[in-house]
Amino acid sequence: MGTWDVGPFDNDTAADWCGGLDDAAPEAREGMVRAALAETAGTTDYLDSDVANEAIAAAALVAAQCPGGARADSAYGPDEPLPDLTGLRELALRALDRVLTEPSEALELWEEAEDGPWHTGINQLRGVLMPRA
Repeated sequence: MGTWDVGPFDNDTAADWCGGLDDAAPEAREGMVRAALAETAGTTDYLDSDVANEAIAAAALVAAQCPGGARADSAYGPDEPLPDLTGLRELALRALDRVLTEPSEALELWEEAEDGPWHTGINQLRGVLMPRA
């Protein structure tokens, strides 16, 4: 796995997934985001880091459309317009929670830096996705 930074799009898997999102028909993009989130959220066995990285990128796209979300303007993120993804907030939150729950290869790869920038980034995404009172 090629990882060059801690952001949601800063690895080969997420960058390739975003490229596939750009190549998809506009009406298929929401389904691709939903599928990436659902696969991770529904995994009860060992969570492969590639699957987790796609879900993290997808969650970042959902969070970018929510109040307080950071723009998804990474050079490795999607370039094509996305539909309204805010209806996927709960699913995105469940997917991120699963990434942070053992057994998770992504969690294992970043566990040495438990309070590091990767964990901080995931928790910031979670904060944006949390339901507001």
